[in-house]
Amino acid sequence: MSKKSPKIADRIAAFHHADRPAHYLGYFDCFNSGQYYEAHDVLEELWLSEGRTGANYAFYKGLIQLAGAYVHLQKNRLKPSVALFQLAEANLRQYPEYHQGLDLEPIRCLIHTWRSRIEQGQFTQNPLGQFADPQLSTPRPP
Repeated sequence: MSKKSPKIADRIAAFHHADRPAHYLGYFDCFNSGQYYEAHDVLEELWLSEGRTGANYAFYKGLIQLAGAYVHLQKNRLKPSVALFQLAEANLRQYPEYHQGLDLEPIRCLIHTWRSRIEQGQFTQNPLGQFADPQLSTPRPP
């Protein structure tokens, strides 16, 4: 058990009796609260348990990279955020429009919008805080 595990267990406690994995739902709760680092940590445990050959390995990795991009934005590291947006986009592109109860098209649009905002600013201005915080739809039940 990692040092993070007790904190993560607290974050996902409310989701244990839901119809999707608690770590998966906890990710969206953290992300939509602007707690991107915590979103990354919560989903990382599920991602690692998936294994490299698991059907959702790249899917979870893409969502983790998406949260990581916003962590970089919070720290005013624009270039690394663009790199993670690109990686997230590449990993999520491997999946159909609907996967694990999630509509991926709005997420793809979100990635494109935030990358464009940064790239058009030529890395001189951090768009986080200038626009509404990003929000992800909660996955539908199976």
